[in-house]
Amino acid sequence: MASKADTLLKEYRTKRDFARTQEPKGRGRRAERTDSPLAFVVQKHDATRLHYDFRIELDGVLKSWAVTKGPSDNPEDKRLAVRVEDHPLDYGGFEGTIPEGEYGGGTVMLWDEGTWEPLEDPHEGLKNGDLKMRIHGQRMKGEWVLVHMKGRDTPRRGKAARQNWLLIKHRDRYARSEETLTGRFTRSVSTGRSLEEIAKGLKPRKRTRTPAKAVWHSDEDKEDENRPAPAKGARTPPPGKLPLPAFRPPQLATLVDAVPDSGDWVFEMKFDGYRCIAAISGGAVRLYTRNGNDWTDQFGVLVDPFSRITKGSALIDGEICAFDEKGRTDFSTLKTAIGKGDPLVFFAFDLLERDGENLARRPLRERKEMLKELLGEIERSSPIQYSEHVTGNGQRVFDHICQAGHEGIIAKLADAPYRGERTRSWLKVKCAKRQEFVIGGWRPSDKKRGFASLLLGTFEDGKLIYRGRVGTGFGVEEHGRLQEKLDALARKSKPFVEVPREARRAKWVEPELVAEIAFTEETPDRHLRHPSFLGLREDKPAGEIAMETPQPVEKAAPKPKSRSTAKAKAGSSTHLPVDEGLAAAEREGVRLTSPDRVVYPEQGVTKAELVAYYARVAERMLPYIADRPLALLRCPQGRAKYCFFQKHDTGGFPDEMKSVEIVEKEGETEDYFYIDSLAGLIAGTQMNVLEWHLWGARRKTIEKPERLIFDIDPDEGLGFDKVKAAAFDIRDVLKSIGLESFALVTGGKGVHVVVPIRPRYEWPQVKDFCRGFAQLLAGEQPDRFTSQLSKAKRKGKLFIDYLRNERGSTAISPWSTRSRQGAPVAVPLTWEDLESVEAANQFSLADAAALADGPDAWKGYFDLKQGLTKAMLDKIGKPAD
Repeated sequence: MASKADTLLKEYRTKRDFARTQEPKGRGRRAERTDSPLAFVVQKHDATRLHYDFRIELDGVLKSWAVTKGPSDNPEDKRLAVRVEDHPLDYGGFEGTIPEGEYGGGTVMLWDEGTWEPLEDPHEGLKNGDLKMRIHGQRMKGEWVLVHMKGRDTPRRGKAARQNWLLIKHRDRYARSEETLTGRFTRSVSTGRSLEEIAKGLKPRKRTRTPAKAVWHSDEDKEDENRPAPAKGARTPPPGKLPLPAFRPPQLATLVDAVPDSGDWVFEMKFDGYRCIAAISGGAVRLYTRNGNDWTDQFGVLVDPFSRITKGSALIDGEICAFDEKGRTDFSTLKTAIGKGDPLVFFAFDLLERDGENLARRPLRERKEMLKELLGEIERSSPIQYSEHVTGNGQRVFDHICQAGHEGIIAKLADAPYRGERTRSWLKVKCAKRQEFVIGGWRPSDKKRGFASLLLGTFEDGKLIYRGRVGTGFGVEEHGRLQEKLDALARKSKPFVEVPREARRAKWVEPELVAEIAFTEETPDRHLRHPSFLGLREDKPAGEIAMETPQPVEKAAPKPKSRSTAKAKAGSSTHLPVDEGLAAAEREGVRLTSPDRVVYPEQGVTKAELVAYYARVAERMLPYIADRPLALLRCPQGRAKYCFFQKHDTGGFPDEMKSVEIVEKEGETEDYFYIDSLAGLIAGTQMNVLEWHLWGARRKTIEKPERLIFDIDPDEGLGFDKVKAAAFDIRDVLKSIGLESFALVTGGKGVHVVVPIRPRYEWPQVKDFCRGFAQLLAGEQPDRFTSQLSKAKRKGKLFIDYLRNERGSTAISPWSTRSRQGAPVAVPLTWEDLESVEAANQFSLADAAALADGPDAWKGYFDLKQGLTKAMLDKIGKPAD
């Protein structure tokens, strides 16, 4: 019996004489494949007319279109794609020559290949003429759509009309303002041959379909025209086509007391210079200090070398240095060289943006590889150098660096994204003690005019704390220039909170100058021993200078996160790919502004990452939150700033945030929020919602709740073990009266015991039952439980909060984020999993997303047909009748 694929391939086989052509006949594979992704291929076909055959796997065959001008990554281009007969899956690997006189005679090149995924039902898309897809090719990437131009098909005598479609690129991070694909890529992704070389039967340049590693050169003419782009969707556009990248705050390292020894780190030299963010667009160059000051003029000797790196755009993080007579980077030498035209060297160690594409969310290892490709071959005399790194052997690297007289090393997590703040994924380990201090005064010299020593301090909680005096390390010229600066900042009162007696003869200055100081050690009160002046720092504001305290490396270094529910710890990885969030917002049609805005400053979690999280968990979350009135906790400036609850729709929200009229107690109606889709979750995130709280009833049966919640709220000092034990006891008591329950860790301190019920009774009866249940527990174990809201009556006890079961009250939604330290999530658990959980706030975004991909902890929740009975109400609650 012929398979569905055999039936679909009838036209293909009828048109070909397989005794003459090498094209595959096809093996009639089964129509449905579930064991691997769907194949995608584009074949460049030099037949009567040159065209590109676009093919995607569906129903065991390759659905095919002939694209006359080839695919374009410019969304403004709508490329004609003529539907042709289905081809066998085997055809996806065909490259060669079809004999002249045969159907399709000419040369065929495998121009692109990969996989694809439909964004909607592909059969409905084909039927309705609107087939949306995401392509994972070597050259074509991102979202595309095939649109059937109904009514404009080409008629054929005696045959069905030829269907005319359009192949269009969606606007995503792979889209370009000008087409870059067909002109740039002219060789086979399989063999590296051109059409001419295939026609001549020349041997393949390479035998693997894995693209050869690309090498970028500052001279575009030296590039291999067919090497795959090093960045997904990246390109080298004509000069001036891309804007100069904007400054971004650099990632800063945390000082630690030892070298991390796990295999997840790479190690670089710590350079003794000025941090610099270099923005390039063709010949335009801007060089910024770590605080965003434009120092292009001061670092002018580097402008010309930077202008020759690329004809596109780039944002590069690095350190500008000068060398001392021993060939070491030296801050004092750099201070002398700046602005004088003396040689400077820029050590590039990170790539944040390329050709308009934000690379910050990519792993460090990938960013560094792309940076190395961008810089190309570098001579030792070049003023722009690539900062090499070593994987593993951190202690050996550190020892070698220190023996050579350098400052220290930077350890970086190889798979971490780039964060524009101080993080624990970058660690610094110093060979000797040195840091910045604020100058708050000076002691006059007994022998000559001017200062003998400078009084140093650091800011702690906004107050300047005295740290000691430095009287060595000043050259004659530098002494004079520094004295002029001190005189200009003179003040009468001391800026320090307090100073020792020997410092009271000092002259005071406004605490604005920052000095780099080396020292041997600290005294017990944290004053400096044997300090030496290295130079002023003009790239760091005084208000940011604090005393650095090396953290224990095991505390500072993030540990690998266990995927086990039992072992997930608070503070584990929170990050999800930002690209997933951007793609989800675009796919759902929600405009996401400021996607890089940080909403959890401690973890550096951005708005786009929250969207990525909700896209991951939406399938699990929506059944519990959809169609319920909501109360939203909004934090427009992020978790650490002012947040507020909002339950009424006051206007100005995206359309995906819907509203329902509900009668209030006073008889007036108010519009309450509700959502019914992932688009609603994304729209709420766009409006800075960090917590989703929901009613216990659906909007269509608003007066009859369909769940009970018992919130176990511990008094200060009670451990989580006591909370868990209470949850199990409540479960057992509920079960004894015929009610099954489910556990939710709240992301805060407690546990919710949730009971699904049929919506039979109204709010007053349900509340009375829950109050009676809480009083029953408190009456049986008064030293352990209380049902009283009063803080005074909760000392040392667990409050069984039943008040969430009244009309208008809300509780945190399963899978909702919390506006709390650590970016925790409220996570549904099995009772078995709850036994091994150590804290209610231990699940990060990544933890929760991983759990959502696993077995459903609340399986069977909606299948329960249980409910409150009159007998339960009579025994525990107070029936309304």
